[in-house]
Amino acid sequence: MTTHEVAPGLWVSARTGPPPGAPHPRDAGPAAAMPPWRAAEFLAGRAVLRALLAEVLPGTSGAEVSVVPGTSGKPALAGRPDIGISVAHDGGAFAACVATGHTVGVDVQLPPDPPADAVLRRCVREGLAELRALAPPDRAREFAWVWTVQEACVKAEGSGLAGSPWTIDVPPGRTTGAWRGYRWHALREVSAIPLSCAWKESA
Repeated sequence: MTTHEVAPGLWVSARTGPPPGAPHPRDAGPAAAMPPWRAAEFLAGRAVLRALLAEVLPGTSGAEVSVVPGTSGKPALAGRPDIGISVAHDGGAFAACVATGHTVGVDVQLPPDPPADAVLRRCVREGLAELRALAPPDRAREFAWVWTVQEACVKAEGSGLAGSPWTIDVPPGRTTGAWRGYRWHALREVSAIPLSCAWKESA
Protein backbone atom coordinates (compact mmCIF):
# COMPACT_ATOMS: atom_id res chain seq x y z
CA MET A 1 0.00 0.00 0.00
CA THR A 2 1.35 3.42 -0.99
CA THR A 3 0.36 6.67 0.76
CA HIS A 4 0.71 10.19 -0.63
CA GLU A 5 0.09 13.53 1.08
CA VAL A 6 -1.64 15.51 -1.66
CA ALA A 7 -2.04 18.67 0.43
CA PRO A 8 -1.39 19.50 4.08
CA GLY A 9 -3.63 17.23 6.13
CA LEU A 10 -4.95 15.33 3.09
CA TRP A 11 -3.74 11.83 2.23
CA VAL A 12 -4.53 9.30 -0.48
CA SER A 13 -3.60 5.64 -0.37
CA ALA A 14 -4.04 2.90 -2.95
CA ARG A 15 -3.29 -0.76 -3.42
CA THR A 16 -4.01 -3.58 -5.84
CA GLY A 17 -5.15 -7.04 -4.87
CA PRO A 18 -6.96 -8.29 -1.77
CA PRO A 19 -5.84 -7.04 1.65
CA PRO A 20 -3.84 -9.30 3.94
CA GLY A 21 -5.40 -10.67 7.08
CA ALA A 22 -8.94 -11.11 8.28
CA PRO A 23 -11.52 -8.33 7.86
CA HIS A 24 -12.17 -6.03 10.78
CA PRO A 25 -15.21 -7.15 12.84
CA ARG A 26 -16.90 -3.76 12.36
CA ASP A 27 -16.77 -4.30 8.60
CA ALA A 28 -17.44 -8.03 8.52
CA GLY A 29 -20.97 -7.55 9.84
CA PRO A 30 -22.23 -5.30 7.01
CA ALA A 31 -20.34 -7.40 4.44
CA ALA A 32 -22.18 -10.56 5.52
CA ALA A 33 -25.40 -9.24 4.00
CA MET A 34 -23.79 -8.53 0.61
CA PRO A 35 -23.29 -10.78 -2.41
CA PRO A 36 -19.80 -12.34 -2.28
CA TRP A 37 -18.35 -10.18 -5.04
CA ARG A 38 -19.66 -6.98 -3.45
CA ALA A 39 -18.48 -8.05 0.00
CA ALA A 40 -14.96 -8.63 -1.32
CA GLU A 41 -14.84 -5.13 -2.82
CA PHE A 42 -16.32 -3.56 0.29
CA LEU A 43 -13.89 -5.26 2.67
CA ALA A 44 -10.84 -4.46 0.53
CA GLY A 45 -11.81 -0.79 0.36
CA ARG A 46 -12.42 -0.61 4.10
CA ALA A 47 -9.07 -2.29 4.75
CA VAL A 48 -7.27 0.42 2.77
CA LEU A 49 -9.21 3.12 4.64
CA ARG A 50 -8.47 1.67 8.08
CA ALA A 51 -4.78 1.21 7.28
CA LEU A 52 -4.58 4.82 6.08
CA LEU A 53 -6.29 6.15 9.20
CA ALA A 54 -3.96 4.18 11.44
CA GLU A 55 -0.95 5.49 9.50
CA VAL A 56 -1.73 9.21 9.26
CA LEU A 57 -4.18 9.87 12.11
CA PRO A 58 -3.42 7.27 14.79
CA GLY A 59 -5.32 9.36 17.32
CA THR A 60 -8.54 8.41 15.56
CA SER A 61 -8.04 4.76 16.61
CA GLY A 62 -8.24 3.81 12.96
CA ALA A 63 -8.50 0.11 13.68
CA GLU A 64 -11.55 0.54 15.91
CA VAL A 65 -13.51 3.50 14.57
CA SER A 66 -16.98 3.00 13.14
CA VAL A 67 -17.59 4.01 9.54
CA VAL A 68 -21.20 5.11 9.11
CA PRO A 69 -23.34 6.65 6.36
CA GLY A 70 -22.97 10.42 6.48
CA THR A 71 -24.45 13.25 4.46
CA SER A 72 -25.90 12.04 1.14
CA GLY A 73 -24.87 8.51 2.02
CA LYS A 74 -21.14 9.30 1.93
CA PRO A 75 -19.07 7.30 4.40
CA ALA A 76 -18.13 9.18 7.57
CA LEU A 77 -16.35 8.49 10.82
CA ALA A 78 -18.75 8.23 13.72
CA GLY A 79 -18.27 11.16 16.07
CA ARG A 80 -15.56 12.81 13.95
CA PRO A 81 -17.19 15.33 11.59
CA ASP A 82 -13.81 17.11 11.39
CA ILE A 83 -12.35 14.24 9.35
CA GLY A 84 -13.40 13.59 5.76
CA ILE A 85 -13.07 10.13 4.22
CA SER A 86 -13.72 8.53 0.85
CA VAL A 87 -13.23 5.04 -0.59
CA ALA A 88 -13.07 3.81 -4.19
CA HIS A 89 -12.53 0.55 -6.03
CA ASP A 90 -12.40 -0.70 -9.58
CA GLY A 91 -11.62 -4.30 -10.42
CA GLY A 92 -8.63 -5.20 -8.28
CA ALA A 93 -7.63 -1.61 -7.49
CA PHE A 94 -8.64 0.05 -4.21
CA ALA A 95 -8.12 3.57 -2.85
CA ALA A 96 -8.98 5.69 0.17
CA CYS A 97 -8.68 9.36 1.04
CA VAL A 98 -8.55 10.94 4.50
CA ALA A 99 -8.43 14.66 5.32
CA THR A 100 -8.66 16.84 8.39
CA GLY A 101 -11.08 19.74 8.07
CA HIS A 102 -12.09 18.92 4.50
CA THR A 103 -14.76 17.01 2.64
CA VAL A 104 -13.10 14.68 0.17
CA GLY A 105 -13.70 12.35 -2.73
CA VAL A 106 -11.38 9.79 -4.32
CA ASP A 107 -11.64 7.62 -7.40
CA VAL A 108 -9.47 4.95 -9.02
CA GLN A 109 -10.00 3.36 -12.43
CA LEU A 110 -8.36 0.59 -14.37
CA PRO A 111 -8.21 1.75 -17.99
CA PRO A 112 -11.23 0.32 -19.84
CA ASP A 113 -11.51 -0.71 -23.44
CA PRO A 114 -11.19 2.34 -25.72
CA PRO A 115 -14.35 4.36 -25.06
CA ALA A 116 -16.90 4.95 -27.80
CA ASP A 117 -16.72 8.33 -29.48
CA ALA A 118 -20.15 9.21 -28.06
CA VAL A 119 -18.75 8.71 -24.55
CA LEU A 120 -15.76 10.92 -25.32
CA ARG A 121 -18.02 13.67 -26.65
CA ARG A 122 -20.20 13.50 -23.56
CA CYS A 123 -17.35 13.59 -21.03
CA VAL A 124 -14.63 15.70 -22.66
CA ARG A 125 -14.77 19.19 -24.12
CA GLU A 126 -11.41 20.96 -24.05
CA GLY A 127 -8.83 18.64 -25.60
CA LEU A 128 -11.33 16.30 -27.27
CA ALA A 129 -9.54 16.38 -30.63
CA GLU A 130 -6.22 15.53 -29.02
CA LEU A 131 -7.80 12.67 -27.09
CA ARG A 132 -9.38 11.24 -30.24
CA ALA A 133 -5.99 11.32 -31.97
CA LEU A 134 -4.33 9.04 -29.41
CA ALA A 135 -3.74 5.36 -30.08
CA PRO A 136 -6.59 3.26 -28.59
CA PRO A 137 -4.70 2.06 -25.47
CA ASP A 138 -3.47 5.59 -24.72
CA ARG A 139 -6.93 7.01 -25.35
CA ALA A 140 -8.47 4.54 -22.90
CA ARG A 141 -5.88 5.36 -20.25
CA GLU A 142 -6.23 9.12 -20.67
CA PHE A 143 -10.01 8.87 -20.52
CA ALA A 144 -9.67 6.90 -17.27
CA TRP A 145 -7.66 9.78 -15.80
CA VAL A 146 -10.34 12.26 -16.82
CA TRP A 147 -13.10 10.10 -15.35
CA THR A 148 -11.33 9.67 -12.00
CA VAL A 149 -11.27 13.45 -11.59
CA GLN A 150 -14.94 13.78 -12.54
CA GLU A 151 -15.95 11.00 -10.15
CA ALA A 152 -13.79 12.32 -7.31
CA CYS A 153 -15.43 15.73 -7.61
CA VAL A 154 -19.02 14.51 -7.36
CA LYS A 155 -18.07 12.10 -4.57
CA ALA A 156 -16.56 14.98 -2.61
CA GLU A 157 -19.73 16.98 -3.19
CA GLY A 158 -21.87 14.01 -2.16
CA SER A 159 -23.98 14.12 -5.31
CA GLY A 160 -22.58 11.04 -7.08
CA LEU A 161 -23.93 10.36 -10.54
CA ALA A 162 -26.80 12.76 -9.83
CA GLY A 163 -24.14 15.49 -9.98
CA SER A 164 -23.55 14.71 -13.68
CA PRO A 165 -19.80 14.10 -13.44
CA TRP A 166 -19.50 13.99 -17.24
CA THR A 167 -20.26 17.73 -17.34
CA ILE A 168 -17.11 18.61 -15.33
CA ASP A 169 -14.53 19.97 -17.73
CA VAL A 170 -11.24 18.14 -17.19
CA PRO A 171 -8.73 18.78 -19.98
CA PRO A 172 -6.76 15.60 -20.79
CA GLY A 173 -3.26 15.68 -19.34
CA ARG A 174 -4.10 18.21 -16.62
CA THR A 175 -3.03 17.37 -13.07
CA THR A 176 -4.84 20.06 -11.06
CA GLY A 177 -7.96 22.18 -11.32
CA ALA A 178 -11.08 23.39 -9.58
CA TRP A 179 -14.84 22.85 -9.80
CA ARG A 180 -17.61 24.50 -7.74
CA GLY A 181 -15.16 25.48 -5.02
CA TYR A 182 -13.56 22.02 -4.90
CA ARG A 183 -9.93 21.54 -5.79
CA TRP A 184 -8.88 18.39 -7.60
CA HIS A 185 -5.60 16.61 -8.22
CA ALA A 186 -4.81 13.72 -10.55
CA LEU A 187 -1.92 11.80 -9.00
CA ARG A 188 -0.14 11.23 -12.28
CA GLU A 189 3.28 11.84 -10.76
CA VAL A 190 3.01 8.95 -8.29
CA SER A 191 0.40 6.47 -9.52
CA ALA A 192 0.63 4.06 -12.43
CA ILE A 193 -3.14 3.50 -12.18
CA PRO A 194 -5.47 6.48 -12.80
CA LEU A 195 -6.14 7.88 -9.32
CA SER A 196 -7.56 11.31 -8.39
CA CYS A 197 -8.97 13.13 -5.40
CA ALA A 198 -11.02 16.27 -4.78
CA TRP A 199 -11.51 18.31 -1.62
CA LYS A 200 -13.04 21.40 -0.11
CA GLU A 201 -12.72 22.95 3.32
CA SER A 202 -15.53 21.78 5.58
CA ALA A 203 -18.21 24.32 6.39
